[in-house]
Amino acid sequence: MRKVYVFLAVVLIAVSFSGCLKDKSCRPRSVQSEAPQIEAYATLKGFNVIKHSSGLYYEILDPGTGAIPTDNSRITITYRGELLDGYVFDQMTSPNTEPWYLANLIEGWRIGVPLIKAGGRIRLIIPSAQAYGCSQVGVIPPDAPLFFDISLINVQ
Repeated sequence: MRKVYVFLAVVLIAVSFSGCLKDKSCRPRSVQSEAPQIEAYATLKGFNVIKHSSGLYYEILDPGTGAIPTDNSRITITYRGELLDGYVFDQMTSPNTEPWYLANLIEGWRIGVPLIKAGGRIRLIIPSAQAYGCSQVGVIPPDAPLFFDISLINVQ
């Protein structure tokens, strides 16, 4: 569990400072350019996704019945994160003991998680521009759309 917090702290710091250090030629791919890859992945997996106006793809498995999160909310979750080739780059099978501020997470989560309420579960396929863009973060390569299966345990 502690490793996950350390990983996320490193990711947040890396993303915060990446604007100062990043190669100026780095330009994130457009959301539209990744749509065929994302749609093919969803079809292959048998997901019944909806395309959000932002370009994010989602499937609500359980809408939940509790509070709806906002950017100012602190959320308790479990999740699995994969690259579209199926490589699991991160997962948390037990709920985080210290809630996370939704506002501090990647844009795809800030868009997708509020589509459900506490107690809900959602699948997100996030275009790279709403994740880490053209920057490599840990084992996540540049320009990588990401898949997440998220259960929203609690909202504060």
